[in-house]
Amino acid sequence: MRIPSSRYGAAGAFTVLNPATGQPVGEVGLADLAETDAAIERAHRAYPAWRAIAPGDRARLLRSFASVVEAHIDELAALEVANAGHTIGNARWEAGNVRDVLNYYSASPERHFGKQIPVDGGIDVTFHEPLGVVGIIVPWNFPMPIAGWGFAPALAAGNTVVLKPAELTPLTAMRLGELALEAGLPEGVFTVITGKGSVVGDRFVTNPLVRKVCFTGSTEVGKGIMRGCADQIKRVTLELGGKNANIVFDDADLEAAAAAAPGGGLDNAGQDCCARSRILVQENVYDRFLELLQPAVEAFRVKDPSAEDAEMGPMVSARQRDAVAAHLDGADIAFRGQSAAGADWDGGFWLAPAVVLPRSASDPVWAQELFGPVLAVMPFRDEADAIAKANDTEYGLSGSIFSRDVGRALRVARGVESGNLSINSHSSVRYWTPFGGFKQSGLGRELGPDAPDSFSEVKNVFISTTY
Repeated sequence: MRIPSSRYGAAGAFTVLNPATGQPVGEVGLADLAETDAAIERAHRAYPAWRAIAPGDRARLLRSFASVVEAHIDELAALEVANAGHTIGNARWEAGNVRDVLNYYSASPERHFGKQIPVDGGIDVTFHEPLGVVGIIVPWNFPMPIAGWGFAPALAAGNTVVLKPAELTPLTAMRLGELALEAGLPEGVFTVITGKGSVVGDRFVTNPLVRKVCFTGSTEVGKGIMRGCADQIKRVTLELGGKNANIVFDDADLEAAAAAAPGGGLDNAGQDCCARSRILVQENVYDRFLELLQPAVEAFRVKDPSAEDAEMGPMVSARQRDAVAAHLDGADIAFRGQSAAGADWDGGFWLAPAVVLPRSASDPVWAQELFGPVLAVMPFRDEADAIAKANDTEYGLSGSIFSRDVGRALRVARGVESGNLSINSHSSVRYWTPFGGFKQSGLGRELGPDAPDSFSEVKNVFISTTY
């Protein structure tokens, strides 16, 4: 497996580890402030030519990028398994998602329509004008798809992009930067820069040449980015934390709901802002649901992430594993799932899934985003109680509702304060539908047909016909 080369390193280097083994995969250079400014300046210089490219030609370049990603899906997936500990099945899907998002937004340059607005004495039309340089800060939990959700619509709208991956998981972003050049994107149009958030990410906020920042990560860091962007009236999209409810009513197919719950909350070792980590079960079927949930959790395959049948791999780092494990000390654990830790995986960052019974609504396992393989289960009385318990959080990103009564499910969906809800499903994200959060889960929307609008300004032009 070839490790992508790093063009940065004035601030030192970071050793990338394989989460399954704890062993080094390679070293990646860290950019300093001067290297960050130079990358932003290159993107700024590339911007006029990129925005001037005819819509059809920009569309063809994005389709070419998608085709090159398609040709390297297995390579990208292998990098993600080694760097992030994702299962090979998930990693292939994630690389394919980058391809699909590029193909989807390749249609945008020729369809980024303005409007003709009726006025007296002439014609009034609007145009979508690109912003300039867009800085995208990507988290470590889903390095590939989240990167694509930002750079594909930004490029389609005529912006140039500088992307900073997380220090822990930079390898697939670095390779995507190489593939963009192979696809024919001009130098400076799509730049991947490796470095610390306190250096590169902060400079995206403070450098006036960056006209928008897209950040996915913790709510606290997002608040700081938003404060910094306010100094320059700089646009910002924030996709932040989540503590999502999986609401199971007594009329649901309990066997199906219990079977689906591990995938909804333990995928990517629970390191997912959309994880349904809070399971609310109507009180008259609560005990039965737990009986059904136990074998489903115990059967969830935690193993070598490169194995084709793996359903969960390791956590991303020792620090993340230890932080989650600390919350389980003294918790009321109902049962646990498999662990791959052992002689073959000494040094890896493994943590067995746990199902806990919170003692109150303030219990940390219920109230806090743990970002690990922990499911908390609590009973509720009726619709009103389910909605109140689901909304009793500062977050509002995702969630699920299981019920055979479509009217009930829709009433509850309208009542839950969340940006992305699924009924009888845990599917949160489709690249052709909008994605984003309520409350402290974020600001703005990604994906869907309108995403290029958030990377553009609306310009209004009046043409007099009486002159």
